[in-house]
Amino acid sequence: MNAITPTRRQVLLATLSAAGGLAVGVGTAREADALPIGPTPWDTDPPAGAQEITAWVVVEPDNSVLIRVAKQEMGQGILTALPMLVAEELGCDWAQVRVEYASSHRNFAQHKVYGPTMTGGSRSVRGSYRMLQQAGASARARLIVAAAARWGVPPASCDARASQVVHAPSGRAVPFGAVAAEAARVVLEAEPAIRPPEQFRLAGKPTPRLDTRVKVTGEARFGIDTRLPGMLYAAVAACPVFGGTLADVDEKAIAGRRGIRRVVRLTDAVAVVADSFWRAKQALADLKVTWNEGAAAETTSAGFRAEYRAALDGPAAKALDRGNAEAALAGAVKVVEAIYEVPHLAHATMEPLNCTAHAQDGRVDIWMGTQAPELAMKRAATAVGVWPGQVFVHNCYLGGGFGRRAINDELEQAVLVSKAVGAPVKLVWTREEDMRHDRYRPQAALRFRAALDAKGTPVAWRMQTAVGSIRRSLGWDKVADGIEPMAVEGLANCPYAVPNLRVDCVLKNTHVPVMFWRSVGSSQNAFAVESFVDEMAAATGADPLAFRRHLLAGRTDFLRVLDVLAERSNWGAPLPSGWGRGVAIHESFGTIVGEVVEVSVSTQGAVRVHRVVAAVDCGHVINPSTVERQIESGVIYGLTAALTGEITIKAGRVEQGNFDTYRVMRMAEAPRIETHLALSGGSKWGGIGEPGTPPAAPALANAIFDATGTRVRSLPIMNTPLSGRA
Repeated sequence: MNAITPTRRQVLLATLSAAGGLAVGVGTAREADALPIGPTPWDTDPPAGAQEITAWVVVEPDNSVLIRVAKQEMGQGILTALPMLVAEELGCDWAQVRVEYASSHRNFAQHKVYGPTMTGGSRSVRGSYRMLQQAGASARARLIVAAAARWGVPPASCDARASQVVHAPSGRAVPFGAVAAEAARVVLEAEPAIRPPEQFRLAGKPTPRLDTRVKVTGEARFGIDTRLPGMLYAAVAACPVFGGTLADVDEKAIAGRRGIRRVVRLTDAVAVVADSFWRAKQALADLKVTWNEGAAAETTSAGFRAEYRAALDGPAAKALDRGNAEAALAGAVKVVEAIYEVPHLAHATMEPLNCTAHAQDGRVDIWMGTQAPELAMKRAATAVGVWPGQVFVHNCYLGGGFGRRAINDELEQAVLVSKAVGAPVKLVWTREEDMRHDRYRPQAALRFRAALDAKGTPVAWRMQTAVGSIRRSLGWDKVADGIEPMAVEGLANCPYAVPNLRVDCVLKNTHVPVMFWRSVGSSQNAFAVESFVDEMAAATGADPLAFRRHLLAGRTDFLRVLDVLAERSNWGAPLPSGWGRGVAIHESFGTIVGEVVEVSVSTQGAVRVHRVVAAVDCGHVINPSTVERQIESGVIYGLTAALTGEITIKAGRVEQGNFDTYRVMRMAEAPRIETHLALSGGSKWGGIGEPGTPPAAPALANAIFDATGTRVRSLPIMNTPLSGRA
């Protein structure tokens, strides 16, 4: 959290193109020290002489092009991939592109000129590509019309490339910057058509990320790096039992302590404000706080587990009922059945939740990393009683999101504390506060029963799930029909050809808040489905990959992924003693990902993942480098959850507090990961930020069975006794 002193050049760049905002230079050989994106990525006023061609594109006098991005960067590479789509159509020189966030305030005021700014659901590219291509094509057409008018030639005889409008018949060319003013006044009779992917020139090629340098050098400003004149610091503690409230605070222990400004009482929390975070944190620890914990203080994870299992025997909503699964099961040659269980999981972002707020009369300013800036505007406005248009979010880089930063609990606390003390306040959750007051991946229990015919082919499959409702937990919806899409994704749309399929859903919530977690319901449902497919294969003596191919006959997209996976993983090749190989395939967010995991299990039960091979069909790719890194990230996230991820409740409160008790995979433990594309193209555009996560757990569990003969049906794996074959 040390302040970084910028160079004079960086200060000048920030002044020119973003008043404290996206200080971007031109990353070219001519100016190797310039930045295509700056330490603070939020939107600012363009420099003098710049021309806004569309809301997305600004051409500056030096011929550089500023492209605005309406999604939030949290490591997934969208600050490079999305501008590539605009640049693809615009015909600009990529080396002269600068990037900044689009203004969420402008989007609010101008009726969604940038479309949805919420970042989640692996939708950044697949939900934006048409709009972004159109923005680039529209700006290109305006520049061409302006240049053609200057030359007195038909616009159809001109083209745009390398940041110039070119008239090939006469050999004339003019830089974008020279005609930008005229282009900004052009009104097109009709919007130009956008290019199909097969005509892409820039998109589809591996491209270095624009934000790499500022992150490697430490220049990038995350929310936690915010510094403001006169800023105070706040440490906060919420009731350790979810749903509890603050009863009383005894401040005598910190009375008169140096640097302490105030103790602020909130409905379910208490904050200490001081002139440094350390002093605030130490004082908070010394307060004597009394809580109204409520009846939930008696609950435990063991009790929840029993309740979720019992819920499988109770009434349920039918999410799918194809054929007659019950009759087929009753007359089955063979029945395979199993119960799978998963715990609550934390998001565990590397940057703990934090928010700097300055609540003044008629205006609220926010500095933080949020996945949903407009939701943040509305939440801040509600907290202090102003109109959302009076809230200004300066969105910083996000130190991990995974869904958690879509609902900003820390924001509400920060604006209330700032209002109470009448000064800008940086409120930071400690790692322990962050871990113990997350909104978690739901706990779940799933029971499967399948009927196999005489040839070992599944003819019926009954799926039952009992899982927490995210929408109910967030207060968004009562889900009156009992079926939440996230709860049954991967179940109700199961790709395997089973003629009789029934999916029952029980939504069961406890006092523990649940929310979107990387890959959402696919994270637990893929584990259960793909583990059970392996169990069916084993029951018939079939090869797990061949068994899947048989059940996916006619699904050429899935089969293509499996074929690439088999070839690249060297499926079927001998492995050393004590090693195993497992496979899983799953479709989520419009993308199919298959993974093969190679693992060793020692005679003492120590698990080591050596290699993961992934095959991906997301339809089309904008930046192959981004795809590779996101699959690697998703695999690591999934392996961490499978091996050691677990949030447990005792006396109504979370037991884990830091990375000593909530372990994540370390670099030395990470396997070699290979990513291979198996693209189907056409009209398919899938997401990539999350689909790498769901297959990791079942592929690992299946590999462990291959190595040990022991089935893992409950996560995390560390709780299952294992012993490798000698």
